[in-house]
Amino acid sequence: MMRSIVTEPLLSKVQQAVSDPAKPQDFDVIIALNELFRDGMPAAMEWVSKRARDWGVTYSTVSGYVVATLTARQILSLAEEARTLIKIDRRTASVVYRIWEDSDVTTTLTRSLVTVKADAAQRAFQARGEGIVWAVLDSGIQGDHPHFKGNSLLFGPYDALKITAPLAHTDFTPDGAGATSVTALTDRLGHGTHVAGIISGYWESGKLDGELVVGTELRVESTDDSIPQRDSLRVISGVAPKTLLISLKVIADVTRRDNAKQTAGQGKVSWILKAIDQIQTWNQNGRRLLIHGVNMSLGYDFNPRWFACGQSPLCVEVNRLVSSGVVVVVSAGNGGYGTFVDAQNQVQSRYSELSITDPGNADLAITVGSTHREMPHIYGVSYFSSRGPTGDGRLKPDLLAPGERIISCAAGQEAAKYGTKDEAGNEVPVLYCELSGTSMAAPHVSGAAAAFLSVRSEFIGQPEQVKQIFLDNAIDLRRERSFQGAGLLDLMKILQAV
Repeated sequence: MMRSIVTEPLLSKVQQAVSDPAKPQDFDVIIALNELFRDGMPAAMEWVSKRARDWGVTYSTVSGYVVATLTARQILSLAEEARTLIKIDRRTASVVYRIWEDSDVTTTLTRSLVTVKADAAQRAFQARGEGIVWAVLDSGIQGDHPHFKGNSLLFGPYDALKITAPLAHTDFTPDGAGATSVTALTDRLGHGTHVAGIISGYWESGKLDGELVVGTELRVESTDDSIPQRDSLRVISGVAPKTLLISLKVIADVTRRDNAKQTAGQGKVSWILKAIDQIQTWNQNGRRLLIHGVNMSLGYDFNPRWFACGQSPLCVEVNRLVSSGVVVVVSAGNGGYGTFVDAQNQVQSRYSELSITDPGNADLAITVGSTHREMPHIYGVSYFSSRGPTGDGRLKPDLLAPGERIISCAAGQEAAKYGTKDEAGNEVPVLYCELSGTSMAAPHVSGAAAAFLSVRSEFIGQPEQVKQIFLDNAIDLRRERSFQGAGLLDLMKILQAV
């Protein structure tokens, strides 16, 4: 295995710059000094600083590092000199240990990223989901939302991956009838767009103080009504902001029943099965993986009179999809607390065990429950999060991730409830809103899996290993196993363990 002085992704950018003068030639770098340099760290610091002065470049020093802006050829020159010195005495002769890219770092107001340590993984490992494609089976993704406008998230032709196969956003509801359709990139409900924004995408305000683009609701205790209001936002990122998303619409804007009633936000198992079949076709049943993962923040209550637990057609096809090499992440359901009628015909409210929904009962899926977005150790499992085990005694859920009051993209009816004007009467659209549920927890794990695969590409096509790694490195919140699964998702711990 070859070791490079210049680390990726900087090395690839430098090589491109040398071969193509039209490419950017200057790079912000962090030069890590060799702690074992025979003359000591101060001498190493002075050596590199002098080189920067001789080149006439801007630089600064941090303990153990020199930060500078160098040309591609200067970077290669520094690396070549380090390699020459290593030949003399590999441990003590070289001044430079590694040359890293000094990536842009921003803060994010979506605190749930901090909870699962996605922000740290982006900084330390460049774990942003680049080169990974994730299918979102939901109510569609609003394709014109500014969160998805960056070059890191592509809708339409997947030129960045040089994919020539007919990957396309597809609507499997009656509105689209399985056709490649613009309706797959229209989300009148807002659920799928919110889910997608947790996985990928990025938005930053042009104003230093941010903009009032977040819609929130304040409850009136006396009437149980809600008051819409606005919060400010400066920057927001998905867990893996460069992951490429495919919208497979399986939740209809309006579902028409035989009795002519219309119900918004429902789908059919058959629509989901068609979407899974399409993924298998694109992937040639595992022979070539164009879709690396799937998020399903949906489900229906398992009824043991229908199927053995985990053996419904949807669960069987989910397991088959995982066996073909695709990571499948599913929400556990929101039936963890409910109202029941006891034997004396008295209405009671209590926590509900055995409440995992299908396809969360699928054995090979990563089934995700919900916890608090900022203080999971204190608050533990969200009251609404479905509890295990499964009806046949298997351990579920698998993991927890933040699912309470999660800020992500607003679209459709979720955006409409806040209007188009801010509290001062200015015309400012609502771009983001808060939603809660295991539907919001699952995409945190999807984003983490995409980020993981973009860094540890050897695990692409090995979803069962990915699941085990995620479970083995979860943070134990010291709650019941049937409540918390293996514990809280921790992306940094996962990346450091492999």
